Amino acid sequence: MADVARLAGVTPMTVSRALADPSRVAPRTLARVRRAVERCGYVKDAVAGSLSSQSTHSVGVVVPVLSHSIFADTLQGLATTLDAHGYRLLIATSEYDLERERQSIEALLERRVDAIALTGTTHSEGSARLLKRAGVPVVEMWNRPARPLDCSVGFSNFEAARAMMRHLVSRGYRDIAYIGGLTANNDRTRGRERGYRTGLREAGMRVSEARIRRTTFEFENGARALDDLLSCDPKIDAVFAASDVLAVGALLHSVRRGWAVPGRVALAGLDGSAIGAQLTPALTSIRFPRLEIGQRAAQILLDRIAGMPGQVVVDLGFELVPGASA
Repeated sequence: MADVARLAGVTPMTVSRALADPSRVAPRTLARVRRAVERCGYVKDAVAGSLSSQSTHSVGVVVPVLSHSIFADTLQGLATTLDAHGYRLLIATSEYDLERERQSIEALLERRVDAIALTGTTHSEGSARLLKRAGVPVVEMWNRPARPLDCSVGFSNFEAARAMMRHLVSRGYRDIAYIGGLTANNDRTRGRERGYRTGLREAGMRVSEARIRRTTFEFENGARALDDLLSCDPKIDAVFAASDVLAVGALLHSVRRGWAVPGRVALAGLDGSAIGAQLTPALTSIRFPRLEIGQRAAQILLDRIAGMPGQVVVDLGFELVPGASA
């Protein structure tokens, strides 16, 4: 650190501050320090630093999967915001398995992260106990819990699905089927299915279990589910897929089969994905601020690490984006 300070023409304290929290250092000074760090090949000893400061300047996050880009924007928002304050993001996955989530939380806590972000609000008792005992700030993302573990940033998946059902009904569709994700250990998909059911009942329509399909989030599964639904019940005039991955798969399958969308069947999704907007016809969907969820979650955790008290619950809402598919 002394070598870096001499090369940069600053004090060792300024070097320490630049490495620990770049936002506290003037941009020109920070640039000089970073050039000196590169010339020296200096690597900060995070373990030694954490022993004296009781902080590793790292934040952990647990997301279900990394195989789809659905969580990429939120991770980017987290990483960019944390990086600007000298924190690093450590990523773990749960595969929608509560025990695996608990193991991921334990592994992150073993690495002495300063805070943890979780996806959704469904967790095992073991996870809750681990987090309570650790006493680190926690933020739950992507849903609006009635009783968060600590803090939360997201939107109501139930209200988003309910809004889409109201839209489809207002467009004159009466035989509306549903393709959703598996509901086990996933409060977001449970909320979306509940919104579908509520929307039907509010419109005076009967909920038919035969018109509901649940599957994993893969494009081909949307295609299979649509084929199955229309084969079993040709009267279906609209399908609400509670994920754009499933909706896009269903739409592409319709194009291959020569089915007019929305002439033969109307299709709607939920995620506001870029690919859905680029298709012909453009997909009707629900858009929510995935990037901002990550940014706000990171800022809340940074504030809590800094000692700001109180429970924080942020509802960022959603937007229904009409397309030509429904």
